[in-house]
Amino acid sequence: MATRQRKTETRADRTQSGHALSRAAVRIFAANERMNQMVLEHLGSAWTAKPLGKTRTIAAIFTHMHNVRCKWVRLTAPHLKVPPQLNRARCTQRQARAALAESAARCAEMLADALGSSGRVTKFHRDGWARPWPAGPEMLGYMLVHEAHHRGQVCMLAHQLGFPLPNEVAYGMWNWERLWKDCGWLLRG
Repeated sequence: MATRQRKTETRADRTQSGHALSRAAVRIFAANERMNQMVLEHLGSAWTAKPLGKTRTIAAIFTHMHNVRCKWVRLTAPHLKVPPQLNRARCTQRQARAALAESAARCAEMLADALGSSGRVTKFHRDGWARPWPAGPEMLGYMLVHEAHHRGQVCMLAHQLGFPLPNEVAYGMWNWERLWKDCGWLLRG
């Protein structure tokens, strides 16, 4: 039965499925970016606080996230305009918020091209040293895990520096219904 279903699947079915996956990936990445912006909105003085030892500052972590996104776009979707990189030593919180919003928009376009039917993005290049992967949902997974890892570092570091994030942020990252709403979408149930 499964073989028969595969044979009867049309190109239109695959295109429609690709569009649905593409739209879902864009929504998921938008929710991820909303989480980043929520954290940035509530950091206050933690942005400039200096941790002990060789630990990166919160500013350095967020600039790294933006700069890595720029690298993903540059290597994976060279047809898209790559946002300028940030300097971790001189970047303000306002600059980081704007830059992250811009790089998130480029990543969303890249994901749409990779998971939709345009065929413009066929490989995901995580880095110049890593073997590229075929464009697919794994690409989105990698991007989300990278950002969640660093968002966790920021939350922990802010707490350790004496600037714990308010509960509305800590728990707000898990309120997907609100994240979808903030992004202009409704979560379908």
